[in-house]
Amino acid sequence: MMMALIGTLIFIGAMALSVAMIATTVAPQWRRIMRLASGRVEAGFMPLATLAQAERRIAVRRWAAAPALATYRSRAAA
Repeated sequence: MMMALIGTLIFIGAMALSVAMIATTVAPQWRRIMRLASGRVEAGFMPLATLAQAERRIAVRRWAAAPALATYRSRAAA
């Protein structure tokens, strides 16, 4: 009788712990889960495209900040 009670208590405790863990991981994402379940697909995360765009912006800023080269030479009096 005592072993059955201990077994039942351990089972109930493990079940309560697992439900609590699932609830704490799902609760912050429930809006996202419902959006995906309703069929609205998220835009894919494309880190390489974002990086390439950022690098182009940086290159343009560097190019714009660089001093313009003189296209002619000033001639000194001979």
